[in-house]
Amino acid sequence: MTQTATSLQAAINIEALGLHQGAHLLVKRALEQMAVGETLQVDGSAPDWDTHLLVWCRQNGHAVSFADDHAYITRGPFQQGRWHAAVQSGSADRTQPQAVAEQAHAQWGLAARGATIEAGSPGFDFRFSAKSAVWAESAADLYRQALAGQWDPASAVDWDAHEDLPHEVEDAVVQVMTYLIENENAALLVPARHLGQVHPHFREIVQLLAIQCADEARHVEVFTRRAMLRRANPALSGAGGQASLKTLFETNDFSSSAFLLSVLGEGSFVNLLNFLQEHGPDATTRQIAKLVARDEARHVAFGMAHLEYRLSQDPAYLGTLKACIEQRHDALASSAGLNEEVFDALILLAAHNTSANAIELGFARVQKLKQDMATGRKARLVRLGFSADDAERLSGLHTRNFM
Repeated sequence: MTQTATSLQAAINIEALGLHQGAHLLVKRALEQMAVGETLQVDGSAPDWDTHLLVWCRQNGHAVSFADDHAYITRGPFQQGRWHAAVQSGSADRTQPQAVAEQAHAQWGLAARGATIEAGSPGFDFRFSAKSAVWAESAADLYRQALAGQWDPASAVDWDAHEDLPHEVEDAVVQVMTYLIENENAALLVPARHLGQVHPHFREIVQLLAIQCADEARHVEVFTRRAMLRRANPALSGAGGQASLKTLFETNDFSSSAFLLSVLGEGSFVNLLNFLQEHGPDATTRQIAKLVARDEARHVAFGMAHLEYRLSQDPAYLGTLKACIEQRHDALASSAGLNEEVFDALILLAAHNTSANAIELGFARVQKLKQDMATGRKARLVRLGFSADDAERLSGLHTRNFM
């Protein structure tokens, strides 16, 4: 196919290529280089090419006339009008492909960020469509870290390294694993519920939530597998613990959930996992705790980064976070929180045996764990903007179930 210079603004010769064989691409390409109202001369020799061109032009909003075996197409406004309609509807700035809009529009739907949205596209109802409601400046970096940090339970943990423990200590490990499983179920289902409600314009957040769910599913697997290495079933699930997790599960706001789950709950869990890594009575338990702690630290980092961004946009939201803790505390005032079996199991686990001296040491280690948890919570609260006094008080109101 050759392009011929003429006195017209442009001309092309599609030769023997029919419109049904792809010649429309050549015509379309030539018209895209022209302004509305300019004329393109088209020549061809395929059978009925002029008839097919007439139909194509009518379908695409271009005027066409024929004279002396030439076709003359006057570019219509349809395609350019469609472009403007897309831009005016809120399409991302095409000069900045990675720009993230403050508000994602329903009509953007499932399109790639920065794509041109054709006018007439259907709207999608995403609950979290404001940037401030979900965003974290470090989301892309955290996602890359999460990809690099994925591990396979089958190969990352040496399951054959498990040694026989005293009967009471093994029971204690199983009880702690049972407690960890139900808490990780909550940590899986809360972000899973939010995942489908975040507008995909904020793709880094969607990706990070998806890989966080994968992390938690893996944690449930390894805790379950450790619980059942020497026992047929997990141990006790306490009513107080379930009540505490229910209040977490029923928190619908994205930022409030991130605050209660990641900043407070998973933040305390990192302390617990470090405790298990240091004091676990067997190599398998210590190894699991080390791997899971890395993932959980990343989840805490995301929660903190999101809330720091949210508060930078709306400092008054600090009052909402304060109310979240107080309301949850009031709702759980009559519950037992961490059940006695789990508390005693932590002592036995850290003691490694049932001698008086070992129990005394295990008890002291658990008390230090609780102190470390409180110190960590207060530090994160202060970092978010709470005063030291408020952080002290609010940390004390956090659920006795840790999560």
